[in-house]
Parts: sequence; structure tokens; C-alpha cells
Amino acid sequence: MSERVARPDGRLAAAGLCATCRHARRVESDRGSVFLRCDYATVDPSFPKYPRLPVWICTACEPISDDTPKT
Repeated sequence: MSERVARPDGRLAAAGLCATCRHARRVESDRGSVFLRCDYATVDPSFPKYPRLPVWICTACEPISDDTPKT
């Protein structure tokens, strides 16, 4: 469902918890701007679709581990 949020040089973005959360999805605009979208917001509308970064506290954060299959 989501991909790890990485910069083009391969390093994780400075997005706090979102950088490794399975709910975070990288969205790039036609103009090249990059945003993080929280897919958990579709399940719980109280979560912002595009949170202010960095996020340091999140009750929905589910870190992706290296052995988690990517879908």
C-alpha cells in the first residue's frame, strides 16, 4: 500500500514518525513538490491527510520493519 518515504538520494526524509510509518505515502505534484499523505486519515477522519511535519507523536503510527512485506 505505501512505500518508504525517501528522498531521491535514498535517505529517509526528515518527517519524524511518518518517515517509517506504513500509513505514510509519498505524493509528488506536477510541479515536483513532494508531500506526505497519511492514508490512516481515510479510516479515521480526525487525522489530517497531510500532517505538518515533523510528526513526533501519533497514535496511529505503525513502523515498517525491514521484514514487513511491501504491498
